[in-house]
Amino acid sequence: MTDDFDAMYETFQALLETFPPSEAVKRLELFGIEQDVVEKIRERHEQHTLRIKELEEPHAVVMGNRDTWYTGPQARDKCWPAIVDLLRKHGWPEEPAIRDLDHSSTRVVSLLNHPKERSFSTRGLVVGYVQSGKTTNFTSVMAKAADRGYKLFIVLAGIHNGLRRQTQARLVQQLVEPNPSLWLQLTGADKDFTPQENPAAYFGKSNKTRVLCVVKKNATVLRKLARWLDKASDYLKECPALIIDDEADQATVATKSINPLILSIMSSLPRSAYVGYTASPFANLLIDPSAEDLYPRDFVVNLPKPAGHFGTEVLFGRYALDGENEEDVDDGYDMIRSVPIDDVPCVRPETKADVEGFEPVITETLRRAIEYFWLVTAARRVRGTGNPHSTMLIHTSVNTAVHNSFKRPLEHLREKTATSLAEEAVLARLRHLWDEETARVAAEEFAETKVPFDDLIAELPGVLRTCRVIMDNSSSEDRLDYENGPVVAIAVGGNTLSRGLTLEGLSVSYFVRAVSAYDTLLQMGRWFGFRHGYADLPRIWMTDELAEWFRHLATVETEMRRDIDIYMTEAETPLTFAVRLRTHPALRVTAAAKMRSAVTAASSYGGRRVQTHYFHTDADWLRRNIAAAEDLVAESVATAVRVEERPADGRYVFRDVPYDVVTRFLASYEFHEKSPENDADLISAYIHKRVSANSLRRWNVAVVGTPSGEPFSFAPNVTVGRNVRSRLKSTPGPGSVDIKTLMSPRDAAVDLAADSSKLDEDGIRAKRQEEYPDTGLLVLYPIDKNSEPKPDKKTRAPLDAEEHVVGVGLVFPKPFDEDSTVEKYISADLSGVRIEDEDLSLLEGEDA
Repeated sequence: MTDDFDAMYETFQALLETFPPSEAVKRLELFGIEQDVVEKIRERHEQHTLRIKELEEPHAVVMGNRDTWYTGPQARDKCWPAIVDLLRKHGWPEEPAIRDLDHSSTRVVSLLNHPKERSFSTRGLVVGYVQSGKTTNFTSVMAKAADRGYKLFIVLAGIHNGLRRQTQARLVQQLVEPNPSLWLQLTGADKDFTPQENPAAYFGKSNKTRVLCVVKKNATVLRKLARWLDKASDYLKECPALIIDDEADQATVATKSINPLILSIMSSLPRSAYVGYTASPFANLLIDPSAEDLYPRDFVVNLPKPAGHFGTEVLFGRYALDGENEEDVDDGYDMIRSVPIDDVPCVRPETKADVEGFEPVITETLRRAIEYFWLVTAARRVRGTGNPHSTMLIHTSVNTAVHNSFKRPLEHLREKTATSLAEEAVLARLRHLWDEETARVAAEEFAETKVPFDDLIAELPGVLRTCRVIMDNSSSEDRLDYENGPVVAIAVGGNTLSRGLTLEGLSVSYFVRAVSAYDTLLQMGRWFGFRHGYADLPRIWMTDELAEWFRHLATVETEMRRDIDIYMTEAETPLTFAVRLRTHPALRVTAAAKMRSAVTAASSYGGRRVQTHYFHTDADWLRRNIAAAEDLVAESVATAVRVEERPADGRYVFRDVPYDVVTRFLASYEFHEKSPENDADLISAYIHKRVSANSLRRWNVAVVGTPSGEPFSFAPNVTVGRNVRSRLKSTPGPGSVDIKTLMSPRDAAVDLAADSSKLDEDGIRAKRQEEYPDTGLLVLYPIDKNSEPKPDKKTRAPLDAEEHVVGVGLVFPKPFDEDSTVEKYISADLSGVRIEDEDLSLLEGEDA
C-alpha cells in the first residue's frame, strides 16, 4: 500500500509541474483515485509546503501568501544530483555543508514562480557573505530550476572578464559537463555573448534543452543580448527564464547604461525571474520600490553563514546591538596589524599629480607583512594540508600605474632575501617574527599545531624561488591563474581583485586603499572566506582607521540581517518594510547616485542603552568632561529626592533628579565625534520630546566604580574606585581610544529595587519597565587613565590617556508611543508603494 501511495504522490508531483495545486487535485480525482487517498496526498503536499516555509535557514521575507510549488529535489532530477556528486568528490561533508546548501537553495527556488505560469516577472534578492559560496548557491538554484522546467539561464557575472570567465568555467563544470545533452551554451570560456543565427534552435518548442548564457555587465555586450532576445521574442513566450545577477549591487543599480539594459532584457522575457546575489546589498535595498526597477519586491533571503567562514565580525569584532550582552560580542581574532599613518604616503600617492613617477617604499610594516607571507607559505608546505595555493594581496590604490610601480621593489626584496637566508641576522629576524605572530594567535585554537621555525626554514628557499610578483589589473596581461598547479604569488591590484574573484589560499593582506562607501569597503576585503588547514595563520596589515571602519561595518551587517529576520517573523514583505542601514560619520552607505531614492529612517532611543566607547586622550578634553561630571553630581546631590550610598560596592544612586540637570550635563559633556549614536543634541531633543509627553521628567543618576580601584572623587563624600577599561589595539588615529564596551548589563539595574543578580538582560529591561516606565538612568564611570588589559586579551592595549576618563551610559524606558525618534539610519522610501569606488568607465567598453 505504501508503494502504491508513493507512486500516486509522484504522479501528483508531476502534475504540479503543469498545474497549480488545486487543479492537480482535481486531475487526481479524474484518474479515479479514491477521495480519502486524494486527501492524504493533499495533506502530504501541505506538510511539505509548510516545511519549506518554515526552514530555519535561510530566513526570508516573502511577498504575499504565494503557494509553494517547489518542495525539494525528486528522484528523477538530473542537474542537482550531479552537483551533489561533484561536491562529494571535492570533499564536502554531507553534514552540515551539503544539507545546508540543499535547504537554502530549495528555499530560494520555492520563492520563484512556477515555470508553467502564463506570465511572471519576479524580483528577489539573496544576501550572502563575501567569499562564502554564493556561486555554489546560485548554481544549485539554477540546477533545481532546470530540473523543474526553467529553460533560459542568464548569469550577469560582474564587470570584469576575469570574473565572467571564472563563473562560466564553474557553471560548465557543475551544470553542463555532467549532463551535456541537457544544455546549450550561448557563451564560452573565452568569448562573451555574440548573436546566434537561429533562435529557434535554442528556444523552439521541440527543443527541450536548457540554454546557458554567462555575460559580464558591460553595455556593449548587454545591448547585443537585448537586441537578439527582442528579435527572438516569438520563441520566448513560453520560455521560463531565470536571471542571476552576481554582485547585484555593482553596476546594476542607478547606472544610465546597465540598469536599463537589464530591464530591457527582462521585458523580452514574459516569464522571467530576476534574482540578485550580493554580500553588500546596501544599494539594492535603497532602490525606489515604486519605480519599474529592480527593487527586490518579491523576496529577500538571508543565506546562513557557513561553518568555518572568516567574515567581518570574526576578524574585526563588532559593537553590541541594542538588547545584546556586550560580553557575548567578541573583539575578533588578533589577526589585524597596524600600518602607521605615516607609512601611507610611502605606498600610495597622496594626490593624482603624484601618480606619475611614483616609486613605492618598502616600509618596515610592508616588509614584515611580506616576510610573514613567505614564512606562512613555508609552514603550510610543512603541514601539507588545505589549499595548495598561497597568495598575498597588496592593495593600496585603484591606479594601475601605482600597481606596476611595485613590481621592481618587490622582486628586489625577494631576490635580496633569497641570497641572505644564510645570514644569522636575517634568520634571527625571521625567527623572531614567526615566534611573535604564532604566540599572538595560538594554532591550538583552530585545532592546528604550530610549525616550529626550524622545520619551515628548510622550505623557505623553495618558497622564494617559486614566488611570483603579479600585477593583476585591467591593463595587465599577467593575471593570477590557479589552473596549472600550485601558485605562490604576491598579487598587486585594485578593482579586478576586489569583486567576486577568489584569491586562492589568501594568507596575508596589506591594505591601505582609501574608500568612501560601505559596499566598496566590504568588497575590497578579499581576506574573507575559508581557511581550512591554516585558519590560525592569516594576517591583515591596515591602518587603524580602516580597522575601525570594518568593525562598524560588521555591526551594520549584523543589524541589517537582524532586520530582515525580525520582519519575516512579523509577516512583513519587502513592500511593507524597509531594511534600516546604520550610518557612519566618515562613510557613505553606498554611492550617492544609488541613494537618491533613500530616506532618512527614524530610530527611537526608547528602550535602549547608549554608552560612550570612544574617547580623546588629551588632558584638556578629558578634564572638561571631568568638570561636567562633577557639576552633574553636585546638582544631583542638591536636587535628588533620595540619595543611596553603597561605597563598599563602589556605587551611588541619586534618585528622581530633574531632567534639566541631565540636559545641562549633555550640553557641557563632550562626546567623541566618531560616536554618531552619542549625539548630545539628538539625545537632548529626544528627552525634550518625551518630557512634552509627560515622560522622562525625572532621572536616576548613578556613579559606578569598582571597590578594588584607586579612588576617584566626583564630589565630597562621593568617591569610588576607578574602573579598568583597556583600549582596542586598532583604535584609529593618534589621540583617540576605543574601549568598545563601557556598561555591563548589570549596571542597567543599578537603581532597581528588585534583586537583579539572577536576571538576564531581557529580565532587567522588563523589570526596569515595571519599576521605572517613565524614568531614565544616567551612569557615570571613572576610568583609570592607564587601564592595563588582562594578559589573555590579546586584541587590547593599555588605555594610556593623559588624564582619567569619565564614561557615560544612558538607559531609556520604552515609551508607550513611538513618535519620539532620532535619525541615524537610511532606508528605501516606501511612500510611493501601493497596497573612488567603482570604476564605472569599464561598463561601457568591450574589454573590461
